[in-house]
Amino acid sequence: QVQLVESGGGLVQAGDSLALSCGASGRTFDNYGVGWFRQAPGKEREFVAALSWNGYSTRYVDSVQGRFTISKNNTNDTVYLRMNSLKPEEAAVYYCAAVGGILTATPERYTFWGQGTQVTVSA
Repeated sequence: QVQLVESGGGLVQAGDSLALSCGASGRTFDNYGVGWFRQAPGKEREFVAALSWNGYSTRYVDSVQGRFTISKNNTNDTVYLRMNSLKPEEAAVYYCAAVGGILTATPERYTFWGQGTQVTVSA
């Protein structure tokens, strides 16, 4: 069992940056791919970024390519999502999730989910 806890959300202005963190307890991220998803009110959960279990491969939704960066710190077993040039339409609850051994953008394939952290972007 992996417990995930997101942090770092908050209120920012359009164009600002924000860094989200996803910490794991119970087990480490060593053998897990990690993804970030977001869900705005009235919308479906959307894939944002994913990192392979070994940290060598990443995947991003086209709309964040070049602005968002997913990374992992093995020392503190934390996965980060650095978000630059945020847009108002990117306001949502951001979730991190873990899946064993694969890199995927499909939320149904993820086994463990955090509770989410709210990101609000004012125009």
